[in-house]
Amino acid sequence: MADIRQLRYVLAVAEHASVSRAATELHLSQSALSEALRKLELELGVELFNRGARGVTPTAAGEALLTAGAEAVRAFDAALDAARGQTGRLRVGFEATGAGRLSTQSRARFLARYPHVRVEPRRYDWGGEVGALRDGECDVAFVWLPADLTALRHEIVASEPRFAGLACEHRLAKRDALTIDELNDEPIMWTRRAPRYWVDWWAVNPRPNGAEPRWGPENENVEEMLEQVADGSAYAIVGASMTEFYARPDLAWVPITDIDPLRIALAWRERDANPLIAAFAATVRELTV
Repeated sequence: MADIRQLRYVLAVAEHASVSRAATELHLSQSALSEALRKLELELGVELFNRGARGVTPTAAGEALLTAGAEAVRAFDAALDAARGQTGRLRVGFEATGAGRLSTQSRARFLARYPHVRVEPRRYDWGGEVGALRDGECDVAFVWLPADLTALRHEIVASEPRFAGLACEHRLAKRDALTIDELNDEPIMWTRRAPRYWVDWWAVNPRPNGAEPRWGPENENVEEMLEQVADGSAYAIVGASMTEFYARPDLAWVPITDIDPLRIALAWRERDANPLIAAFAATVRELTV
């Protein structure tokens, strides 16, 4: 099913009869807009535009979508206008770096649109954002997967490769890249605060050879973890945004080439009718093109 963002793309292309001119209006690259249209056509199973030397024109299916889509966008924009007049607060949960720059950019754009709403970032320790969401401590959260998202609505909004965090003096610190098996004999940081499946996923347990990682010191939060990595007690596995947000002269970050990336979801309570949540989710979607 097409979302509001995709409908705006279709409307812009139809209005300008050109993907390149529509991309300029939408502040997108032409290739990004073309790919978004291609994905939508694949999802719907129809072609929306005839593409020719003189530009693009809607197909019959495209015309049908344009008629209904224009009304849907008008209704959505009216709802946004109503929400913009609201006061209140929106509590946005995350752990460590959340979704990296996407977290900060989405809050900033949301604040620009809803200046009367107080947006409060709420940071939690390992895996704590899901429990905080269920307990009503935050309204929406950037969740590091894997996580138990039962009874929560969620959308995948980001993906990050994973890195090994090492003390600068570590024998592997100057490597350009590592495989996970090259870390098998090294102690790894871990925590009891998060669910065991979460710990095992981050530690890649079991390793490709079937063995457990070599468990090192425990930690309660990101600061404790990085302090122990820096003093050489153990290494850690982190998402790419942490290599930027937690840059330190005593730490080295080396990409691990053969493990799954971190996926990050935006999640909120399934039956929460707070209109600010829907507006924030829409803002995040706009930034994930």
